Amino acid sequence: MVSEQSQSGGHYLVGLDLRGRRVVVVGGGSVAQRRLPNLISAGADVHVIAVDPTPAVESFPGIAVTKRAYADGDLDGAWYVMACTDDPAVNAAVVAEAERRHTFCVRADDARSGTAVTPASGRHRDIQFGVLAGGDHRLSAALRAAIGRALADGSLVVEDTAPHAAGVALVGGGPGDPDLITVRGQRLLAEADVVVADRLAPPELLAALGPQVEIIDAAKVPYGRAMKQEAINDVLVSKAQEGKFVVRLKGGDPYVYGRGFEELQACVAAGVPVTVVPGISSSIAAPASAGIPVTHRGVTHEIVIVSGHVPPGHPDSLTDWPSLGKLRGTIVLMMAVERVEVFADALLAGGRAPETPVAMIENGSLPTQRVLRTDLAHAAEVAGAQGLRPPAIVVIGEVAGFTEGAL
Repeated sequence: MVSEQSQSGGHYLVGLDLRGRRVVVVGGGSVAQRRLPNLISAGADVHVIAVDPTPAVESFPGIAVTKRAYADGDLDGAWYVMACTDDPAVNAAVVAEAERRHTFCVRADDARSGTAVTPASGRHRDIQFGVLAGGDHRLSAALRAAIGRALADGSLVVEDTAPHAAGVALVGGGPGDPDLITVRGQRLLAEADVVVADRLAPPELLAALGPQVEIIDAAKVPYGRAMKQEAINDVLVSKAQEGKFVVRLKGGDPYVYGRGFEELQACVAAGVPVTVVPGISSSIAAPASAGIPVTHRGVTHEIVIVSGHVPPGHPDSLTDWPSLGKLRGTIVLMMAVERVEVFADALLAGGRAPETPVAMIENGSLPTQRVLRTDLAHAAEVAGAQGLRPPAIVVIGEVAGFTEGAL
């Protein structure tokens, strides 16, 4: 832990075992709301006393809420107390009762007047860390964030002798912008011995890895060369069986046209531990990056995400194109660049209106993002004339006509 000592003396840093122990939180506003997740994750028996708790506090799972004003005696049996009301007199009374009971108490509105201070806490692997800054919550939060970022991106290296346990993590890298990988995904990537990377995995994430990390190219180029799925499965299993921690880094989400479940099945069949880290799917993120919501109240109540790797009528197609043509909601086509015309024709034949707005987003979320707007009748013509290239997402429906800030 990190602490900034004050002139009157610093705090004694300690970790509390609150499992099954009564913790009383007086107040049900935003401060209490921020404290509840960590208390629950620590296994505390949390009791909130508040006159008017926020809806989030009142409905928070795993806690007991009493809707009334604080009264002397409410701290009976408490191991830890938080005074979080917006009334300084009430908070002072809570601290006073806690002191009489020899129970440590955090006072949210005046940290120095309590008998305990909540650190800004974070986690790296199985290690928790906390920062105290003499009651300056903004400073402690800023330091916590800086430490967390440094641990995640590898600029702050923890020299431990315990490598990550052997196994496989299927990690979704997001739609392309390296900042859109999840925190957990970035943490596991930093711990990898081997990274098996897709073509659409953000390359900046790979560039940040150390020279000791083996990177295996598992690219699948559209209508070009590709590493066979069976070979990918084999390398995941074999590298893990060598005692290495393997990250399978994919673009988007592992389970959205990423064959992630096939890879999980291969690992399970071989007895290799495997975990799945969801990612932000480009089917949602690319439209969002272009200012397009895939749903909108009063406009669309459905989203259908469709693979375009085979055309309508193909023996391998599992899509009911005539039914899709009858839908009124949003259709998102992935891997459809080479067949925009046949998909548009199928939807038109199924009954979708020719004037239905269409947006085609190339390189969604990246600096090279390009957005083409047209309607269903002219989608193929525009895609061809403008040289649309993969990776690109095709959005069909009323929302495709939206622009940021306007309908």
